[in-house]
Parts: sequence; C-alpha cells; structure tokens
Amino acid sequence: MGVVSIDQAISQAEASNLDLVKIAPNAVPPVCKIMDYGKFRFEQSKREKEAKKSQKIIKIKEIKLGLNIDVHDFNTKVKHAERFTSDGDRVKVFIRFRGRELGHPELGTETMNRFAEACSEFASVDKPTKMEGRTMQMFLVPKKN
Repeated sequence: MGVVSIDQAISQAEASNLDLVKIAPNAVPPVCKIMDYGKFRFEQSKREKEAKKSQKIIKIKEIKLGLNIDVHDFNTKVKHAERFTSDGDRVKVFIRFRGRELGHPELGTETMNRFAEACSEFASVDKPTKMEGRTMQMFLVPKKN
C-alpha cells in the first residue's frame, strides 16, 4: 500500500475486520501489516508443535569402568552399552583413576580401546579416549542401520 498515515491504516484494518500488526517497529517509517492476528498466532503455535514432534531428544547414558575390571563385569558393561545404543542414546564411558592408578594411564587407554572394540558391531566412537584430570572418557554413538 506504500506509506500511509497511522489513522488511515487503523481505519482500513477496522473496515476489513482485521488487526494492524507491526512487522518492523524500529524501521523508519514503521512497517505494518493488516492480518488476522489470532489466526496467525494459532498457525505459528501449530508449526512449533509439529517441529517439536519431529525432534528426537538424545540422552547421554554413563558407564563407569574400573581400571582392573574383570572379564564378566566387562561383558556386563558391554551389554549395558548395547542396550543403551539400541534405544538410540549416546554412551559416555569413563574410568576414574584413584591414588597410584593415576601413574598408569596406558592401562586405562588399553581398557577403553578393548571396550570400543567390543562395542564396534553396534556402536562407533564419537569422541576418542581423552584424559581430563583424574578421569578418562570416550563417547559412543549408535551405528546407523
């Protein structure tokens, strides 16, 4: 419609039984649109709900390993990781070093690599083994089928 005075724009909106909505209030002159604001808000909320439905919330599950973990315990942790990844969750695997264990990070790396290899058929390593303070951690993600 071009540049129109505020009074004229309001009267046009009232004549057509619609609302006068400011699109860009900081522009000079302000940009307005004549529309049904209630319908606009309804459609906007409907679009947001649809977008929210299509999103998948990814959870991070944690598995704590010991530095000197036994075979049966190790296999149990692998089964837990398989269950978590089959649900579509990411898995954070970590080892917390205590006392003198901190002097042997190569043992932790070896355990983590063994765990990653055991999980290789259903999960892949997202973030490789990394030492942060007293903990060594890595992230696994489910493989795409």
